[in-house]
Amino acid sequence: MRKYLMAGNWKMNLVPSEAKKFAEDLVKSIKDLDKDVEVMICPSFVCLPAVKEAIKGSIIKLGAQNMNENEKGAFTGEISADMLLDIGVEYVLLGHSERRHIYKETDQLINKKVKYALAKGLKPVLCIGELLEEREAGKTDEVNRRQLVEGLKDVSANDMANVVIAYEPVWAIGTGKVATPEIAEETQANCRKVLSDLYGQTIANNVTIQYGGSVTDTSVDGLMSQKNIDGALVGGASLKLDAFTRIAKFNKV
Repeated sequence: MRKYLMAGNWKMNLVPSEAKKFAEDLVKSIKDLDKDVEVMICPSFVCLPAVKEAIKGSIIKLGAQNMNENEKGAFTGEISADMLLDIGVEYVLLGHSERRHIYKETDQLINKKVKYALAKGLKPVLCIGELLEEREAGKTDEVNRRQLVEGLKDVSANDMANVVIAYEPVWAIGTGKVATPEIAEETQANCRKVLSDLYGQTIANNVTIQYGGSVTDTSVDGLMSQKNIDGALVGGASLKLDAFTRIAKFNKV
């Protein structure tokens, strides 16, 4: 049975002292969380050590926002898997739309990162999603299929137990627009069909597929009530304690 994974992507926000205080407050606010829900937060790299200390002994998992596909070397400004592991990171976001569209990361590069993360023992959260013009052109499923197939190329069936998929329609990220629960469900059901084509229905049924894109404390209940939505990747609302706590403690409609 799939657990819900409610994740906060803090992006380039909060300095270490602010992140530590927020994490400490979050630990207290979700201590009575439902056992079928996991919470993960992804601070900026410089905040990871402070946040790791703040969540020690709690149910909160630590994630990173990105990583390099190489072990080490002359890659100025990059972060390796070993650096993340040494801090205590468990998850890493890969292929986020901002990495794809601002920093021009390709499906092939993201695939290298996914495979390297798995090889090192990190759990990749593979982010996929279409642009507004792609949805309006009727290419939503085509885009998501390509990003899934290419992003998971040469990833074994056994490794899929440690992979999370995050569907984020790019047109809904940071815009205040949210795909209706029905739209999100239809798209994510199609994504699970792709996983079934690649790995078989049993494995596909066990993969966590999150929804991301302007998720709020008011929209979360409807989204989480859908059959193929197994959690949320939350941006702005994850920086608000009351809102993110409510998201983690969602109610099924």
